[in-house]
Amino acid sequence: MSLDGARERRVRTGGIELCVAELGDSAQPTVVLVHGYPDSKEVWSEVASRLAERFHVVLYDVRGHGRSTAPRPLRGGFTLEKLTDDFLAVVDAVSPDRPVHLVGHDWGSVQSWEFVTVARTEGRIASFTSMSGPSLDHFGHWIKQRVRRPTPRRVGQLLGQGAKSWYVYLLHTPALPELAWRGPLGRRWPEILRRVERVPPGDYPTPSLPTDAAHGAWLYRDNVRARLSRPRQDAYAHVPVQLITPLGDAFLSERLYDGLERWAPELVRRTLAAKHWIPRTRPDQVAAWITEFVHTNEDGVPVRDTVATGAYAERFGGRLVLVTGAGSGIGRATAFAFAEAGARVVAVDRDAEGAARTAEMSRLIGSPDAWAETVDVSDEHAMEKLAEKIHGEYGVVDVLVNNAGIGLSGSFFDTTPEDWRKVLDANLWGVIHGCRLFGGRMAERGQGGHIVNTASAAAYQPSKSLPAYSTSKAAVLMLSECLRAELAGQGIGVSAICPGFVNTNITSTAHFAGVDALEEKRRQKKAARLYGLRNYPPEKVADAILRAVVRNQAVVPVTPEARGARLLARFSPRALRAVARMDPPL
Repeated sequence: MSLDGARERRVRTGGIELCVAELGDSAQPTVVLVHGYPDSKEVWSEVASRLAERFHVVLYDVRGHGRSTAPRPLRGGFTLEKLTDDFLAVVDAVSPDRPVHLVGHDWGSVQSWEFVTVARTEGRIASFTSMSGPSLDHFGHWIKQRVRRPTPRRVGQLLGQGAKSWYVYLLHTPALPELAWRGPLGRRWPEILRRVERVPPGDYPTPSLPTDAAHGAWLYRDNVRARLSRPRQDAYAHVPVQLITPLGDAFLSERLYDGLERWAPELVRRTLAAKHWIPRTRPDQVAAWITEFVHTNEDGVPVRDTVATGAYAERFGGRLVLVTGAGSGIGRATAFAFAEAGARVVAVDRDAEGAARTAEMSRLIGSPDAWAETVDVSDEHAMEKLAEKIHGEYGVVDVLVNNAGIGLSGSFFDTTPEDWRKVLDANLWGVIHGCRLFGGRMAERGQGGHIVNTASAAAYQPSKSLPAYSTSKAAVLMLSECLRAELAGQGIGVSAICPGFVNTNITSTAHFAGVDALEEKRRQKKAARLYGLRNYPPEKVADAILRAVVRNQAVVPVTPEARGARLLARFSPRALRAVARMDPPL
């Protein structure tokens, strides 16, 4: 998307003119997006278009960038004090009567930290979302703390960040950065972003990039050494702060934000499995987090009362999670667990009413958004339509949980070809469709993700009464292992979850081959009663699923019997075969 439909105005400040663009309804809360280096405001176009549906969105080209004019002379024209003057001039022009919600990326975040920690902006900012750009004052204190009290870990952190900051040293050299940007680097930069950061093509970067980058070198020269050597002692944020940290950032270490709570008392942390340019590569996620944070602070409710802050909130808050078989049992419990962690949840089930109930409860539990979708996972064309809808309306899935499945019991010779087709279509092909359609988009995006496939302890525990079911789950387990190997280099984890006897309704709906309807009903009731006596709750499986994603575990036996069978399969397969010959207590 582009900013072609934006309303533009010119704002004069300190002898220069800033190009300001506005989208959305000016009566709504104002969100100001500040770009970084070597960008222009177009870096925000994808995020801005999404925010404009709910907010008054303002973007401006920082002085010397895009369609804003540059100071003369350049030296001394980019100090944080002058950048603060620019910000206040823009805010006074676009939102004179209400404080704005500030969002910064890269150097836009660096200067925005100045905006939210100086006294003259108090009352003009309602909240601040920071991405990939620390406060130079906080950075300076971080360095001094590690120099004064060195430990092996702290020295390692210093050296690690020093290596990541290689470009800062180059930008301080005279003339060389300008020559590079106006020459080969400027020409090749779009290709570098596509290949290294997986930034999709579009209206960014703009033709002004070489000039923007040459001017922007003075952001570093005018500020970095001065602030790092003499950091302010009063650099405390006077607004709530949301910190979004891309875990794959090539320029900034996650450790750089250790102890940030000292400087930002009202702090919410987010992490994202992505690289540096998340406004371009992850606009859906970024827009969702900004929206949630703005609404929280507009309503005047303490951040920690509305933003998920549980054990997994930092990892899953705002992520898009799709769960199949979410209408009941393990699928519903998993959807609820992700919702409690603040994820956006898509509850998929062939039972429309069950999926709708799960989505409704997910919103009540803590999901900022939850949707219900009805589909039979074994239907390839229906799954393709669902994938197109999800990607078009909600974005690329961050965590996929292929959980839908059916139960089937009966001897091999009582199991008909139709029985085989049904169980393989649901239990195996449903997983294949999910991995191909949603996992494929994860791989194309190039920003990581995770796939969870629900297998079973039956995948490695043979039983003479479960030949079809065990075969389907063993195939899911092997598919997961193969896919894990293939996707490891792309930052996508794959986990196979292997529950044992879990108290869900799968026993009540399982098909028993080779018996009449009356006997099947009796066996279903008997199986449900036995599983009920075992009473292992699906919530424990859901917790194992979230833990598997966080730890990137390959195979996760959940219940004690599942773990025991896994050990026997590895170390005493003969004993496991003996158990397989036993008749089930039905």
